[in-house]
Amino acid sequence: MKTKAILGSAEVAGIIKAAVAEAELNKWLMVISVVDDGGHPLGLLRMDGAAPVSSYIATEKARTAALGRRESQQYEDMINGGRIAFLSAPLSATLGGGVPITIHGHVVGAVGVSGAKPNEDAQVAKAGVQAVAV
Repeated sequence: MKTKAILGSAEVAGIIKAAVAEAELNKWLMVISVVDDGGHPLGLLRMDGAAPVSSYIATEKARTAALGRRESQQYEDMINGGRIAFLSAPLSATLGGGVPITIHGHVVGAVGVSGAKPNEDAQVAKAGVQAVAV
């Protein structure tokens, strides 16, 4: 039987803490969502003043990155590059800001961030991922 790493509550708290620190450093009001490798929510923090809809968007970005095993921005790039068939993929947030979390070469979850520009969302998500990725 195989074993795999999973995100525990301590890791989720550390991811959110690191992501919030990056957002605060840049004065961005954001929502940070962490999901497991199946896209199921493990943690979410909506910073004071962040738009309510960002909670939904952040979670869907995280889910897209976890299930697709790649950054959500890559789907947006493929669609914008003409691969419009990806519009029918069962992923609802093919926007930048979802980043997978990889431990020892295996995706164990993802961070999704919403509230600013896609590259800024991704910057904050990557700060969170850095708290645990190896």
